[in-house]
Amino acid sequence: MREAVGYPEIACAHQTKNDDTLIAKHDRLFLLMDPHGDITPPGHCGLGLFEEDTRMLSHYALRFFGEPAALLSSRATSAYALRVDMAITDQRYGGDSWDPTNSIHISRDIVIGSRLAERVTLTNFLSRPIELWMELSVGCDFADIFELRGWKRPSRGQYFRPTVTADSLDFSYRGTDGETIRSGTHFAAAPDSLVTGRARWHLHLDPGEPQAIEWQVVPHRVLAEEESAQHSDAGGTVERGRMINREPMRKIYRAWKEECTSWSTDVAEFNNSLDQARTDLRALHVGMDGVEVLAAGIPWFSTIFGRDAILASLQALVLSPRMAQQTLEYLARHQGEEEDPFTEEQPGKIMHELRRGELARAREIPHLPYYGTIDATPLWLILLHETWRWTGDQDLARRLLPHADRALTWIDRYGDMDGDGLVEYRRSSEKGLVNQGWKDSGDGVPFPDGRIPEGPIALVEVQGYVHDAKIRMAQLYRAMGRKDRAEELVREAEQLRVAIIDRFWMEEAGTFALALDGEKNQVPSITSNAAHLLWSRVPTREQAERMAALLLSDEMFSGWGIRTLSRRHRVYNPMSYHNGSVWPHDSAIVGFGLALAGRTEDMLPILTGMHDVAASLDDHRLPELICGMRRRGPAPVQYPVSCSPQAWAAGAFFMLLHAATGILPDAPARHLHIREPRLPKFIRELSVSGLRVGDSRISMEFCREDDRTVVKLLEVEGSPLHVTVELG
Repeated sequence: MREAVGYPEIACAHQTKNDDTLIAKHDRLFLLMDPHGDITPPGHCGLGLFEEDTRMLSHYALRFFGEPAALLSSRATSAYALRVDMAITDQRYGGDSWDPTNSIHISRDIVIGSRLAERVTLTNFLSRPIELWMELSVGCDFADIFELRGWKRPSRGQYFRPTVTADSLDFSYRGTDGETIRSGTHFAAAPDSLVTGRARWHLHLDPGEPQAIEWQVVPHRVLAEEESAQHSDAGGTVERGRMINREPMRKIYRAWKEECTSWSTDVAEFNNSLDQARTDLRALHVGMDGVEVLAAGIPWFSTIFGRDAILASLQALVLSPRMAQQTLEYLARHQGEEEDPFTEEQPGKIMHELRRGELARAREIPHLPYYGTIDATPLWLILLHETWRWTGDQDLARRLLPHADRALTWIDRYGDMDGDGLVEYRRSSEKGLVNQGWKDSGDGVPFPDGRIPEGPIALVEVQGYVHDAKIRMAQLYRAMGRKDRAEELVREAEQLRVAIIDRFWMEEAGTFALALDGEKNQVPSITSNAAHLLWSRVPTREQAERMAALLLSDEMFSGWGIRTLSRRHRVYNPMSYHNGSVWPHDSAIVGFGLALAGRTEDMLPILTGMHDVAASLDDHRLPELICGMRRRGPAPVQYPVSCSPQAWAAGAFFMLLHAATGILPDAPARHLHIREPRLPKFIRELSVSGLRVGDSRISMEFCREDDRTVVKLLEVEGSPLHVTVELG
């Protein structure tokens, strides 16, 4: 019988990852470590090995003679692998204490597949043999990721004394839901000493002869009926003596690169950013129910979010349509079936967030999945139509059309709470989100002075999404032979467009109000939300012109991107999450909307600003968000807890390039239209190879000649495709 033990400590004085945190991910497993490759102190809230919202490693520390080695360098060598180089001086072996020399090199190679595999290689660069002892400390608290974010629990489950064998150390925990979870550390060869939480080796190192030691940390969960092993073993079959194997992971990323459209410019730094974004999108794939869907971001959101997966899939259609197809299928499979106030599920509604940790299983949180989102349902309809436009996939469209019917019914029956033609939200779950648009923080929908409006709230951008969804679905229904329904949707969309302009437009400000409150009064805050209407093609030409001028003024444009809220308002705070910060995905939507409004030239400063953000960072990766201070130097002010990588930040460059190139696909008609392309001044040449439109793959070049951009069609492979170009 397993012996119960006390609770491990959770050190929540450290709640955020640092800029130098090492990150690796594959599928449902992700890892955050300090620069030494350790997880210290034990229970550090910003570090650990995680699977299914559960921390499978909460302490992991490699020591030599009881102390950490000196750090030389550390880095992520790929999305799934880390490398740490360290050294021990010759001081212990008779060296000069006034001038010690690094003489023992230690490399830590860490790879994430379905498990964590590590190889430690020690090389003695002294001229004589030496003796050394090394120790690995391991601990596991099985904390739910919500606990690490500050969630207070009334009680926890039961921890058991670890099981120790000659070459393994296993931790186990039974949650309050009755499910038992285990995490094991397995060594390729038995350490000289292995006790609870600690393995020790006594090593003899000959000069110049590397010595390697390997082990794995294997996370797995035991369900009531059977042990869960649903995700694939990307590391392949593991043999004792060879626990670390990168080749299967390399194959996955090679296949992804071959699948994707190649976007390449004459600017090396920008190409690095595009390569990093493409890699991040693959790293954020999560296998769920037989399909792969994009997780939102690391560390806190490595799970399925409806809105995030939809928008990132939309952005990435210019890379590969597969993500969009699988996102549509997965979200349709989990479309709401019944009314549940706790999870906010309603028939036809698209889910917001799925969690699989103990808190969700024990119903301490409503994420089973949780449906508290007002915009995922119309965005799902937009993604369905746009995927059809890119792929011409009639089978997918017909298969998902019943789900589209149910989504449209949800919009009219449940989304429009008071029958006035607008879509509103008000939470029904005490543990749900107060704000349910993309700015879902508690203060994300403010009056200019900071007051919070009473609900139900009608967000301006959501009305635009609904308008766009109905226009798009009318096209799809017409193609499927349902002309009466198509005409009905066109009428409804036009009525909504008139209502948006009538009820949200602020003539003096030259933009639309953020929202209507529960009394149908305007929340007159000037925000980036209103600019999403450009993407939805709601404003008149004159309104779009005034909005463009406002968006590119100092009030809204920081020099890096579009602020989420005007700096003229009292509630403005450039360091806040949603009230003055800059989000790359938000700026990309605004940029795309400007291009659709015929103002491509106006979106180029946004693309340039985003390039400058990424170029200022060592990894050339766009973060989730940055602070909204005015540009005053070569790098923006970083937001302290920004997710990185993050899906819709990774997709932002591709959405902006899509806007700049003016690419408009029509796969059902076997047609590709390119309208008024414009390259920014920092790019002279752009090559696009293998762009998928239906069964065709197109390669072309864009070249900027002064203020004019020309297009050269290089090749069309596969099915014939009619390509037309309209130069400005």
